[in-house]
Amino acid sequence: MRPVNTGTDITLNDAAREVLDGPHFAEIATSNADGRPQSSVIFVKRDGDTVVFSTIKGRLKTRNMARPPRQPAGRRQGEGPLRRDREDPDKRLLDEMYDLYMGGMAPAPEPDAERLIVRITPEKGYQFPPVPAAA
Repeated sequence: MRPVNTGTDITLNDAAREVLDGPHFAEIATSNADGRPQSSVIFVKRDGDTVVFSTIKGRLKTRNMARPPRQPAGRRQGEGPLRRDREDPDKRLLDEMYDLYMGGMAPAPEPDAERLIVRITPEKGYQFPPVPAAA
């Protein structure tokens, strides 16, 4: 995947950071080659004002993300471009996610899996209920 910089990246507010820093599930939605939606529940982690998650090379969501960036990335507080950040052969991010989401439980063995780290750079943020406007 190619990095996408639209010049509209946002800074996450405290409410968004709090949600992303806790063990809250997210959903990634992509489009299959025929245009049908495909979604997956994922573990996410905040890295500054970006969101990262771990996936396996070759999975449907990974193949869908490799196509032109027309698919949304679902999360309560934002959405934005996705890009493959780097490979994760030691599965460090996966282990961090299991510590956060599964209370330190070890992930299932994946001897042949090629783990990738995907980074989402939010362009817009929505909060519900909305934050009242300053007086």
